[in-house]
Amino acid sequence: MRKTASACVCCDRAEIPAVGDATIAAVIRALLAARGPAASICPSEVARRPPADANWRDAMPEVRRVARALAQAGEIVITRGEAALDPAAPLSGPIRLRRGPRADTGGAGR
Repeated sequence: MRKTASACVCCDRAEIPAVGDATIAAVIRALLAARGPAASICPSEVARRPPADANWRDAMPEVRRVARALAQAGEIVITRGEAALDPAAPLSGPIRLRRGPRADTGGAGR
């Protein structure tokens, strides 16, 4: 998932469709809603969802940025192990995303 469209610099591949923050946030919400209330997801699951680019790793900075914004709004919590991480602090290494105190559960995942 790329936030902005761009052509591949190493070949003649067509431009990749742009994927905005709202789409990334919707995928995060949908994946969490499909799981139990205490379950978590890996950000790479979000990056691998359609319309993901073949190289999903390129989408990880955007996914982490959107996850940070959702965490700052209280919709999700960013964790490492059982510890909640400060979304304002630099994020590196493996993280997980789970529902936050302001998550809209919509009855899913029960």
